[in-house]
Amino acid sequence: MSSLSPTPPTPPTHVPPGLRSEEFQRLALSLPEAEEQDHFGKPSFRVRGKIFATHWVAEERAVLKLSLEEQDSLVQAQPDVFSVTPWGHQGWTRVELRRVDRTLLEELLVGAWRRVAPKRVVAQWDAGRSGEPAAPPGSPSPPRRRRRAT
Repeated sequence: MSSLSPTPPTPPTHVPPGLRSEEFQRLALSLPEAEEQDHFGKPSFRVRGKIFATHWVAEERAVLKLSLEEQDSLVQAQPDVFSVTPWGHQGWTRVELRRVDRTLLEELLVGAWRRVAPKRVVAQWDAGRSGEPAAPPGSPSPPRRRRRAT
């Protein structure tokens, strides 16, 4: 037997910058039609009444509605940042704000918003970001083309 003990794992050289609670709130509210409402004593962020994120301010944590695939991948890859909530079977995933990479969080927050926002709102936002003119709010949707039976 060797008297040498195993070497401890090397800490990561890149520690992602933490995100302050105010920044999380600002990011969530920057999304179209996002509103903040109380949810059992915690701020929640909603689009037309549907929650896409909650904010546990004192714990410096957020809970986002992710796809089950995203949730599984993130929890396995970064268990110190992401964890499953009791509602995990619906995609609700806990995020440690001080440990998460800001760019990744922004991407996940937008994805959570997309899951609950009306398709028209998402399409208008996408069109605005791509430089295409967005249809004014309340304008009728373009007619759908029907496929001809062959």
